[in-house]
Amino acid sequence: MYTADFNHKRKFVVKLGKMLHKYGTPAYRLEAHLTELTSHLGLKGSFIISPTSMTFVLWTDGHEQEYTHASRVNPGDLDLGALSRTDELVDQVLQGKVSINEADALLDAIDMRPSSYGKLATAIAMMASGGAFAMLMATSWNDVLWSSLLSLLVYLFMLWAARSPRIANMLEPLVALAAGVGACAISAYIDPGINIRLAVLSAIISFIPGLALTIGFAELAARHLVSGNARIMDALMLLFKLYFGALLGIAIGFALFGVVDFVKPAPISHHFAWLAVGILVSSLIVLFKSRGKYTLWSLAAGFIAYGVSISGASLFDATIGAFLGAFAVGIYSNLFTRLAKAPAVIVAMHGLIVLVPGSKTYIGLNSLISGQDFVVSDRVGQQTFLILMALVAGLIFANVALPPKKSL
Repeated sequence: MYTADFNHKRKFVVKLGKMLHKYGTPAYRLEAHLTELTSHLGLKGSFIISPTSMTFVLWTDGHEQEYTHASRVNPGDLDLGALSRTDELVDQVLQGKVSINEADALLDAIDMRPSSYGKLATAIAMMASGGAFAMLMATSWNDVLWSSLLSLLVYLFMLWAARSPRIANMLEPLVALAAGVGACAISAYIDPGINIRLAVLSAIISFIPGLALTIGFAELAARHLVSGNARIMDALMLLFKLYFGALLGIAIGFALFGVVDFVKPAPISHHFAWLAVGILVSSLIVLFKSRGKYTLWSLAAGFIAYGVSISGASLFDATIGAFLGAFAVGIYSNLFTRLAKAPAVIVAMHGLIVLVPGSKTYIGLNSLISGQDFVVSDRVGQQTFLILMALVAGLIFANVALPPKKSL
């Protein structure tokens, strides 16, 4: 029989692990965090975490009591607000300010807490993310405008999916299809200056799994082989679904509205890239449900990532630029943990989003299948792989140069 103290502790550890997984914590960080927590609670623990399953083994020093829990879970979505509140609660438990029983109830309260951002704010953030990405690609103001409006269309489908399980099961290809048909209609009836494929990519940019690919490679580098391979394959399948949806949507759009000759408008100045980074990171703060008190920290992470990466690219090449950008983001996020007493992932994610080459993967997939480039891109497949490796290496070097104070 388990003692009451052991029961309280193991229930808390299992619930905490599931919640942190639900909020998008990478496997290697989650396992390290749970191991550290169980040690503080006077227990021993071993954990196996993957995107779709979790196994907990907890025991006392003499193995008088031992508990095993395994469960099937769904891949988590980033919720940085809930993640930071959960981390604060764990700190209070470790400091003896909150009992295990109180913490168990507070975990439920955090999970049930509504988002700080309403539907209107999220809709604006979706529009801003699509427009900012088009601005970063330096195409035209036409594409910025239409990408923003198509992103709003994508968000309407997301709201529909929240109410309908059937729509949720086919959300990724459906939003890409809708964006493709919408872009073709705009080209035929309103503005022949829209770059259809780029506008579709910008509209669905929040679904492009560049960050998931980077996390997957980071997990492989940390020798979390099951989780890393599962995350990478999930990201690739998501990419295929998005690309097929866009391909089908554009084909339907051309069949319905006809093919219109593209009228290339004046390009956007590259000087607007800094503005685009600010808008993109601001939108991510809302989409990732980050807390308002970390807004300036998150914005700084995006600007540091972009500034260091383009400086490195101008001095060396894009791969070295990505490595230096990831290294700078890693150092900055580890400093953040020391100064703000919060998980490094809160600011690291915003910086990495600016660096990750998910869009390049999509562009390379389009070039491979259709033989057409809708933006100028040389050796995009090779470049994407090298940038992913550079990002992982930059984060590893940063953790060696300035070890993080927190495991999250």
